[in-house]
Amino acid sequence: MPSVPPDKIRNVALVGHGGSGKTTLSEALLHTAGATARMGRVEDGTTVCDFDPEEQRRGISLSLAVAPFQWKGHKINLIDTPGYADFMGDVHAALRVADLAVFVVSAVEGVEVQTEVIWRLAARLGLPRMIFVNKLDRERAGFERTLDELRDRFGAGVAPLELPIGEEAAFRGVADLLTDTAWLYDDGVPSHGEVPDDMEALEHQVHDNLVEGIVVADDDLLEAYLEGEAPSFEQLEHTLALGVDAATVFPVVCGSATARVAVDRLADFICEIGPSPLARPPVTVTAGDTTAEVAPDPDGQSLAFVFKTIADQFVGHVSLFRVLSGTVRADDRLVCTRTGTDHRLHALFSLRGHHQEPVSEVVAGDIGAVAKLTGVVTGDTLAPRGTPVSVAPIERPEPLLAVAIRARTQADEDKLGNALHRLLDEDPALVVTRDDETHQTVLRGVGETHLAVALERLARKFGVAVDTDEVRVAYRETITAPAEAEGRHKKQSGGHGQFGVCSIKVEPRERGDGFEFVDRIVGGAISRSYIPAVAKGIEEAMARGGVFGYPVVDVRVELIDGKEHSVDSSEMAFRTAGRLAIREAVARAGPVLLEPVSRVMIVAPLDQQGDVMGDLNARRGRVQGTEPVGDGEQAITALVPTSELTRYAVDLRSLTGGRASFTARHDHYDVMPPHLVDAVKRDVAGEE
Repeated sequence: MPSVPPDKIRNVALVGHGGSGKTTLSEALLHTAGATARMGRVEDGTTVCDFDPEEQRRGISLSLAVAPFQWKGHKINLIDTPGYADFMGDVHAALRVADLAVFVVSAVEGVEVQTEVIWRLAARLGLPRMIFVNKLDRERAGFERTLDELRDRFGAGVAPLELPIGEEAAFRGVADLLTDTAWLYDDGVPSHGEVPDDMEALEHQVHDNLVEGIVVADDDLLEAYLEGEAPSFEQLEHTLALGVDAATVFPVVCGSATARVAVDRLADFICEIGPSPLARPPVTVTAGDTTAEVAPDPDGQSLAFVFKTIADQFVGHVSLFRVLSGTVRADDRLVCTRTGTDHRLHALFSLRGHHQEPVSEVVAGDIGAVAKLTGVVTGDTLAPRGTPVSVAPIERPEPLLAVAIRARTQADEDKLGNALHRLLDEDPALVVTRDDETHQTVLRGVGETHLAVALERLARKFGVAVDTDEVRVAYRETITAPAEAEGRHKKQSGGHGQFGVCSIKVEPRERGDGFEFVDRIVGGAISRSYIPAVAKGIEEAMARGGVFGYPVVDVRVELIDGKEHSVDSSEMAFRTAGRLAIREAVARAGPVLLEPVSRVMIVAPLDQQGDVMGDLNARRGRVQGTEPVGDGEQAITALVPTSELTRYAVDLRSLTGGRASFTARHDHYDVMPPHLVDAVKRDVAGEE
């Protein structure tokens, strides 16, 4: 594919709810542009963008895929994104490098929840947006109904540029509202003509409304229009493009990806009114406390941003990047500014799905790929040595659903660490932690499907099989009253025996104050050399678990008396005596079980606030307050026992239809109600 200047590049993210037809539209665009010999089908697993085996098996997109093609002297870098909520991380990445978001909306289902979620994200980024109303050839398709929904959800900036000709199975073309002409299609082949008589009056009315909406954005054009001078197509298109660039006008076009009706028109609009990299604001970079703005100048200093990492089984680590400035050429040396490591870009290529096409250079504003940049991960910045600048990291949804994993065999155990590292390189929305209290390796993701796909990739790509368990909650124990106890360890089995006796007093401390050991021995009842052993034994027993089987915390222990034997006493004997004493003392001191409590903030639509708060109450949550956050949403803050949140990511999505989100952070430990203790009490094996 020949290189083109930045003003001829269009970086376009196809976004929208799952099932709206984004991947099929990608196929239709590629085939219409002549980039593919035939049009693949999602149902058959033959599309360019859904090349991953898990995508083909499930019939949904699981990660972003880039599919560049040439169209009328322009290069369009199409970024097909997932529409399922679990994989929003790749949508965030795509929007960071796109200059235009094309929202694909089904004319059958209308505006669905993920479309709304992504629209708000694009609005926060100030990203230009267009809308393609798809599936107009399907039964129950309704363009007017869908257009009304779009205006209701996204405001007055929604502006139709086309009207469909025919309905459902009779859908055969579109009327162009800018030129008052029609485009009819026969097996994807267009013909240009007059608007059909039966819709001429409607088309003219909507045309006039569109023209009036466009000219008000330009004072000179408006003045001429009011004086009776009709604006030319070129004037309308230019003014419309300015509104798109400013993200104040959101053009609506329509068609059918499967029937390839008006797909070529979408490509035309992308090139004609979609912004080039030069039309977008400069990228802000930081170096320490200094910030600067970088424009996409092909002659500037080379700077690239890695927005996606792929673990390819043939070429290994593949980094997808957008050039922010300069021109990146094969064999250039750039530094990963996060690590300071120098990298040679041995072989540059363009990716179309998983197909690689070698390129000699990638200019500012364009998207390219390079293999084997070891240590470079998603979100990294590549710059010349001596230019330690970096780009803001990609915002990602918080992974709030967790599963504990363990290697199935010893061979899997040996490979697990490296496999998890590579898995996280490919999907930064995943998080792996090791919980030292529960001794579990915990994999966190955005949802059930996200975690299931991650485990499938572990097995298929990296050859590591794992079993899963429920994530254990890190309960703790403490005491509520003072108590005393004696620990006595005495054994005689021939030769030297074992003897150690210690008396202790325990009392509760304030929550979070931890363990305190105080030596109150007087008169040499226990030799000074044995006292640290007593403290060690007490700490070991507290860590191992108290009455309920969980670590004991926030306790003050005083060693007040003891006995020793001149021959049989040893550090080991007093260590054991300390363990026995603390167990007995804790049992007498009013032990209680502590459960972790999380501070949760839920952002939900106002009309769903009652349902969310009722559900929080059912989870033993205590609502701390609510406040409006804009866009008709409320932020609800609550303290909720962590054990009640293990599946909250799934339950909240179901409760609100995917319209609510939440974050959770550990806040404190609190006493668990007695009637719930038996359900989580666990046995602890005794010690000799």
